[in-house]
Amino acid sequence: MRLVVIGVNHKTAPVALRERLALVGDDVNVALKQIEAFTDGSVIVSTCNRTEIYALVPHTSTSHHANSQLSDSQSSDIQDVKAAGQSSSNNAFSSSMNISSAAISAHITKIKTWLADFKQLPLVDIDPYLYVHRDTHALTHWLRVAAGLDSMILGEPQILGQIKNSVHLAQDQKVLSNQLGWIIDQVFAAAKRVRNETQVGAQAVSLSFAAAKLVTQIFDDLPSRTLLVVAAGEMNRLVATHIAGLGVGRVIICNRNPERAEALAAELRGPNRRVDVRPLQELPQVLAEADIVSSCSGSMDLLIDKTMTIQALKRRRYQPMLMIDLAVPRDIDSTISRIDDVYLYSVDDLQHVIAGNIEQRRQAAVDAELLVSQLVVEIDRRFQVRQVGKDIQQYRACTQGQVDKLLHESIAKLQQDDVSPEDIITELSRRLTQTLTHAPSKLMRKAAREGDSELLDFVVSGLQDAHRGH
Repeated sequence: MRLVVIGVNHKTAPVALRERLALVGDDVNVALKQIEAFTDGSVIVSTCNRTEIYALVPHTSTSHHANSQLSDSQSSDIQDVKAAGQSSSNNAFSSSMNISSAAISAHITKIKTWLADFKQLPLVDIDPYLYVHRDTHALTHWLRVAAGLDSMILGEPQILGQIKNSVHLAQDQKVLSNQLGWIIDQVFAAAKRVRNETQVGAQAVSLSFAAAKLVTQIFDDLPSRTLLVVAAGEMNRLVATHIAGLGVGRVIICNRNPERAEALAAELRGPNRRVDVRPLQELPQVLAEADIVSSCSGSMDLLIDKTMTIQALKRRRYQPMLMIDLAVPRDIDSTISRIDDVYLYSVDDLQHVIAGNIEQRRQAAVDAELLVSQLVVEIDRRFQVRQVGKDIQQYRACTQGQVDKLLHESIAKLQQDDVSPEDIITELSRRLTQTLTHAPSKLMRKAAREGDSELLDFVVSGLQDAHRGH
C-alpha cells in the first residue's frame, strides 16, 4: 500500500515535546511543499494531542531499493519475466504491489530526518518518542484516530473534523495523489461506519457536552428556548457554546465584568440567535425569561436561591426550567431540586453521568476495535483489486508492444523477394507463443524449484481454466 505514518501523541511524548513538534499555521503549508519532494502525497495532522505525518512512499525509490535488496537469482528471475514482456519503447512491467521493506524503511528515516531538521531539533532527541506504522498497520492507525479510538477522550468527535481540515490544507497545496486521496475517502467512510454502528461516541464524557445532552433530553423546539449564562468564565463558555450549537434561539449573559460578557456574546451571536448582555444584579429579573440556566461563577455566596426561583416560576406560569450548577462552592441553592418543574443538576450529578458514560464507551470500544479490523481488511482487499487492475493494464500494454514489434518485423520480411509467407507466419506464430508463455512458464518453474506447491497449483489451474474458456 506504501502508506506510512510517523508521529507523536499524548501517549508517547510529553506536552513540552509535542509543543516543539507542532506544525500549525504557515508551517503546515511550507512543510507539505517540502515533503512533496520525496513522497507521493502527504497529510499533516497537528493538534494539541498529536502531530502526525501520513505519506505515500514513491514508486521510484521503491523500485530502486527493492532491486538493491534482491539476491542474484531473484534478480535474474525478475529480469527474465520483464524481458518476456519488454515493449519496443523499453517500458518494463513491474508490479506496484511488490514493495520493498527496505525502501519503506529508508523513506521513514528520510521523513524523520526532515521533521527534525524542519523543527531544528536533533533527531536523536525526538526519535525515541516517534511511533511508526506502515501499510495496513498505518491504515489501522489512521482509522482508529479518525474514529476517536486513539483520543485522550475516548470516542470524541472533534478529531475527525481536524483530520478533514488537514486534508483540505493538503488539497489546497495540491500535494494529494490520486491513490492517497482514495485511501482518505476510505478512512472517512470507515470512520463514519464505526461511529454509526457502535456506541463509542454516543454518550457524553465532558461536563459541557453532558450539559448539552441534558438539554436535548428535557426540551424540544430549541429555537424557541432561552439560555441564561450566569458568569462568563471558561467552563460556562464551553457549556454555552455546546448548548447554543443545538440551536437555542436566545442567550442571556449575566456577568460582573461587561467586557468578558460582550466577548462571549460575540462568539455566540448568529443569524438565528439573539444574545443579550445584562449586569449580574439583574439576575432576579431575567431568571424568569430562562428555560435553561448554566451557572459557574466562583462566588462564595449563592446567586440563585429558592425564593428567587419560586418567583421566576410564577412569572413563567410554571413552565419547566433546567438549572445546571457547575460552580464549587455552588451558585444555586440545592433545595431548589425539591421544587416541581425545576430540574437541578450539580457538577457531581454530571460527573456521575459522565463516569457511567465513560464505562459504556469503553465497552463500546471493544466492538469498535473489532469493526476497525474488519474494515481495514475490506479496504485492503479493495485496494489490491484496484491496484492489480492497473498492473494488468500495464502488463497488457507491454505485451502488446512486443506483439506489435514481432508483427512489424514479419510484415517487413513479407515485402522481401523470394520469401515463403508460410515460413514467416510459422515463425511469427512460434515467437508469439514463446513471448506469451515465457512469463507463466518461468513462474511455474520458480514455484516448483522453491517448493511452493500452492502457488504452482494456482497458476496451473488458472491457465487451464483460461484455455478451457476458449
